[in-house]
Amino acid sequence: MIDLLQATKNQTKTAALMRMGFNQINYIMHKSVERGLARRNNMEDVLHISIDEKSFKRGHDYVTVLSNPETAAVLNVSHGRKKESVKEVINETFSKEQKGQIETVSTDMWEAYINTVREELPNSKLCHDKFHLVKYLNEAVDQVRRKETKRHEELRHTKYVWLKNKINLTEKQRLKFEAINNANYETARAWRIKENFRDIIFNQPFNEAFALFLRWLTDALNSQISSIIRVAEMFKRHAVAIINAIVLNRNNAMAERLNGKIQEIKLSAKGYRTFENFRIAILFFHGKLMLYP
Repeated sequence: MIDLLQATKNQTKTAALMRMGFNQINYIMHKSVERGLARRNNMEDVLHISIDEKSFKRGHDYVTVLSNPETAAVLNVSHGRKKESVKEVINETFSKEQKGQIETVSTDMWEAYINTVREELPNSKLCHDKFHLVKYLNEAVDQVRRKETKRHEELRHTKYVWLKNKINLTEKQRLKFEAINNANYETARAWRIKENFRDIIFNQPFNEAFALFLRWLTDALNSQISSIIRVAEMFKRHAVAIINAIVLNRNNAMAERLNGKIQEIKLSAKGYRTFENFRIAILFFHGKLMLYP
């Protein structure tokens, strides 16, 4: 018996269930998406967009996913994450007039995304996603921990102690955390700087957002912890987009959820040989298009 849920996302199983050929199912999906994109007439309502990457095949092979955080719809997908790919996905999706109406773009600090947004969407405000910012700080904390482990044996096997939210620590992890934190190791100081950034509330008036970020940045740059200073200097270079995110409370949370759903499509299909088939599957399941004839 073919699993009906799996068959909905696996074209081979769907073909077997419907007693059709794979090529017929593939053709139906392509024509449905083509029809849905042609019918889409609400693009002038899209004021906020997210740009994120998703791995396609092994190695450094990615797709760029353009989505609407308000509706959780994938708007378009392009192959690659270089500047040309990002330009392509924006210009294929929006007219010149529609591009001028976009107010915010949420993305990580990938240079190709930043530069393309500045060139193609000059009226929009670039916002750097908090999830990715905290990820950089988590990596910095772990670098400090690994370096300090050479001098303090008790830091071994504590990687996840410093990544977890304190309330989610097991009792054993909590005891380890308290011991190291009270000893004021460099790892603990790096963790506190990371947590201070996480505690900044995103949705603040500009003056407060600027003051909070500047205070955090000053503390981080004065920490004398090289890994933290490197991240702080990077944040300083991207300060405008980070403050925009704090003020406007824009992030890639919905894009990350869509990323997880796209991964489900990949796993159900056991991968895709061609980019175009991958793109069609993403838009078929998550484009929120009118697919019916």
